[in-house]
This record gives sequence, structure tokens and C-alpha cells, in this order.
Amino acid sequence: MRKHSIYPKEFPESWASDWGEDPFGLWMAFTYKGVRQIFRWIEPGTFEMGSPRDEPERWENEIQHTVTLTQGYWLADSAVTQALWQAVMNENPSKFKGAYRPVDTVSWNTVQVFIGKMNSMKPELNLCLPTEAQWEYACRAGTQTPFSFGVQIDSGLVNFDGTKPYNNGKPSHYRRETVDVKSLPPNAWGLYEMHGNVREWCQDWYGDYSVQSITDPKGSDTGDNRVLRGGSWIYDGRYCRSANRNYYSPVIAPYDFGFRLARGH
Repeated sequence: MRKHSIYPKEFPESWASDWGEDPFGLWMAFTYKGVRQIFRWIEPGTFEMGSPRDEPERWENEIQHTVTLTQGYWLADSAVTQALWQAVMNENPSKFKGAYRPVDTVSWNTVQVFIGKMNSMKPELNLCLPTEAQWEYACRAGTQTPFSFGVQIDSGLVNFDGTKPYNNGKPSHYRRETVDVKSLPPNAWGLYEMHGNVREWCQDWYGDYSVQSITDPKGSDTGDNRVLRGGSWIYDGRYCRSANRNYYSPVIAPYDFGFRLARGH
């Protein structure tokens, strides 16, 4: 059982359809039109964001720096599914169809429309996208290795182009499409497919990292591009690392873009 030293102020909250505690920790879920989404409680903490200079295949924009998150937060245990998107938006833009596959081919701007609709129907949800720092902290789940699973991955752990492994690893299967959420192993905090499957939009404008320690970073105040994290089914192992950063215009919606919900304070 994962032990918690800092609990949320209210548990369960009024929006929750069900809740509990399991070996990964506290969770709550909401259900909308029969579609259920679980959120995991992520405790506040301090971690090293970015990658060390000796991490193989790193990028220069991953400057390692200490980040402190002073508040815990709720983060969805999976990317938003096509079933939930369809229930809210009455349409499905995804290339790879399947109720329990992650919704894909969604822009940052369209994701904001989805979130706005959810919050208008149930304001106490207070949904948003995670910040880039919240995303990486949760992805790492207490690790400092290139992946939450350690120094290497294969297609049994991550949905990616396994024919192009990370750091001279052993080649594995390339599925060439998304898979259902929760079909691959979770990380140590009970979060599924943080590496691979679909790239996930974050709240932040893309910008350079601070070289100093920083508390509760929100990213740049303005910009041209929004942050995406996690790599995807179409990318090689390098792009699926915990520290890897992508960024695109908020109007762009390629067929490997998805997202994961968080809850604001």
C-alpha cells in the first residue's frame, strides 16, 4: 500500500461517483453518461525536472533543475477515451477508432472546448490540463531514470515504434496504432501510458526552463506553442523518455495527439 503523508482536504469530494484506496494510493472517479474516469491523488513534493547531462539521447532543452510542487493534485489515471469525448462532444475525430482507445487528432484549443463543456455541466469538477511540471512529476513517480520503468523500455511496457529502441536497446514490436487505455502496465503511482500511445497536451506555453530551483512553475506567460509530453505510438524510444519535451501550435491536431485531465485548485 502506498502510504500518504499529505491527504487532500476533502475526501471524497462531492463530484465523485465512487472512491477508495488501493496499493497505488487514493483515487476518486466521476461518471458521465455511463463513462467512468478515475483520478489519482498526487502528493506535493520536490523532484529533479529535466534530464542529467549524461542521459543518452537527451535534448538540450531538458536542462535539469529542482522543482517543488507545494500542493497535491488529482490527475487522471489514463488519457481521455473516445467514449468520454463522444459523450461530451457528440463526435469523434480519432483516426484509430475504439471506445476505450485514447481520443486522438485533437488540438489544444479543441481540448479547451471539451474541458469548458465538462466544467459547465459539473463546475465542482474544476477540470484542466496538468502543467508540464505536474505531468513530469507524475510520470516519473519518484524515479530519475529515463523512464518510470527504469533505463529501458520495450513494446510490452510502452506503445511506441519498438523497431527504433532507446539507447541501443533490443528491438520490439511496432503496433502502428494506438491501444486501449490501461492495456499496458501502470507506473508506480497507478498512472497508465504516461510513456507512448498518444502525446499529451499540457497547460503551459512552451519556453526555456529555469536554471535555478523553482516552485510551482506554470511555464511561459505567452508563446506560440503549447507543450506536449510522453511520446506516442509513432515515435521511437528517445521521444518517450520522462524528460522529453514536444511543442506545437495550439491549433494543430495530428493523429497522435491526445490529453489527460487534471483538477485545478
